[in-house]
Amino acid sequence: MKGGEAIIKSLQDHGVDVVFGYPGGVLLPLYDVIYDSDLKHILVRHEQCAAHAADGYARASGKVGVCIGTSGPGATNLVTGIATAYMDSSPIIAIAGQVGTSLIGKDAFQEVDTLGITMPITKHNFQAMKADEIPGMIKAGFYIAKTGRPGPIVLDLPKDVQEEEFDYKKDLKIDLPGYKPTKKGHTLQIKKAANLILESKKPVILAGGGVIHSKSSAELLKLSELIRAPVTTTLMGKGSFPEDHKLSLGMLGMHGRKVANIVVDECDCLIAIGCRFSDRTTGNVEEFASKAKIIHIDVDPAEIGKNIDVNVPIVGDAKNTLTSLIRNITNIKISAENVTKAKKWTDYIFDFKNNCMPRLSFEDVPLKPQQVIKEIMESVDKDTIVTTDVGQNQMWMAHYFTSKIPRTFLSSGGLGTMGFGFPAAMGAKVALPESDVVSVCGDGGFLMVCQELATIKEYDIPIVVCVLDNRYLGMVAQWQKLFYDGRISHTRLGDVPDFVKLAEAFGVKGEKVERPGEMKETLKNALNSGEPTIIDVIIDPDEILPMVPPGCGLTEIVGEYKVEREFSGEIPYVKPAHGGGGD
Repeated sequence: MKGGEAIIKSLQDHGVDVVFGYPGGVLLPLYDVIYDSDLKHILVRHEQCAAHAADGYARASGKVGVCIGTSGPGATNLVTGIATAYMDSSPIIAIAGQVGTSLIGKDAFQEVDTLGITMPITKHNFQAMKADEIPGMIKAGFYIAKTGRPGPIVLDLPKDVQEEEFDYKKDLKIDLPGYKPTKKGHTLQIKKAANLILESKKPVILAGGGVIHSKSSAELLKLSELIRAPVTTTLMGKGSFPEDHKLSLGMLGMHGRKVANIVVDECDCLIAIGCRFSDRTTGNVEEFASKAKIIHIDVDPAEIGKNIDVNVPIVGDAKNTLTSLIRNITNIKISAENVTKAKKWTDYIFDFKNNCMPRLSFEDVPLKPQQVIKEIMESVDKDTIVTTDVGQNQMWMAHYFTSKIPRTFLSSGGLGTMGFGFPAAMGAKVALPESDVVSVCGDGGFLMVCQELATIKEYDIPIVVCVLDNRYLGMVAQWQKLFYDGRISHTRLGDVPDFVKLAEAFGVKGEKVERPGEMKETLKNALNSGEPTIIDVIIDPDEILPMVPPGCGLTEIVGEYKVEREFSGEIPYVKPAHGGGGD
């Protein structure tokens, strides 16, 4: 068969039934094969959105997403989406067209060094110089993308290689001697962790995206209840632990919940699972969990000790390691003293949480985002997949939206890519067509990718996009208000477009929400309609979320209130200066 045929067959052999792509000259041989195949191809309107859609597909389903872009500008347009997947450990295969092998390195039309450009932002990348290399590269690519710490793979595909014929061999075996991810944590380290946990008085669990990737949410819940430890999450870990559980603290970090930030600051044992201790999570590393012994479980050895010094490092898959850790703790006889210590800690946590419950109900016009999110939660069920864009909309959702199960809250964390939410929602809906999918975007991020309205119309992808419309680049403007004396420099978006008319221009249903109570009814109707819908939600441009300034400790929260502490015995009681209710 020809190289192009081998690509399609190899993808289908790995269970791929849909790809997101945009053709170009050097990809004509491949697209000619797609014409006769039963592989579903979704034509996006920008290659970046192909990568984000493949990413959303992967995050929602746990499978590998696939995207395609042509050479030169097509490949470079994929780069932002590839980097987004890399930072958030999302498994995608990006196929990039390339000029013919005889032209590589000669600055041919639409040639870029795709290998060189993508090497720093991929788990691995390949360039096929012969057609018979394609099946092995794709098989290796899928294996590498899914195992260990997941991540994106790039296949650079010259035009002549797509046309070259070769003898296709079935049951191809691959050998990757340099790639052997560790699955099981070291037995002695797990025993040390078990003893350290039982010796502690104030344990806290920090769950990251690795818990979701390893399908270990059940083990996380079991460990939390066993040792009576509250659970906070990173942005990527949101949904790994049910946020309606009494031991849930919500998200940690710069834009995290006050209760999570203060409790981590006061804990004496921090059990971090599948997280990388990013700067947005830790704040000032010198002050982060300074009273705690830290246990760090991660499948990627490069992450352990990279940002935070730890006391007990454990390299291994979260599911295997947590199972072993739970077994070790269960085998140790828990004393009455330990039970008393645990009860004292959790009683404090419950009291503190009750004192910091966020206020969500507002009757204000323009709408407060808290009220909008409250009505969104009242309109969806626990299985609804929610994607966000980046900025204020993202942090309001991360802070106030209650996620209960994994793979239902999808957001760009590490790269913070504006424009992620809408195309990621497309990919999630294609992956799980029976699930409702709602994308919450800012007006700035949505405008970066609004051309994909054509895609959801043409392919009848019935997602609902809620545009939180405050006519600002909200998060940047928030920083200008807080840290630059309110000097709003080029973050005002202006009064155009009319988002309802924009949607209608693409043949998509558009609605506008301006008053309390309207969001719930409008969103329910949109989901029940089975049609792609844009909801333009007019929100208060002056509303901000309290945050920790860059370089500060997690307790140094600004924007609404100050934190006052009153110590009582071994357990601190934190009293908000404003009297509570503003987490």
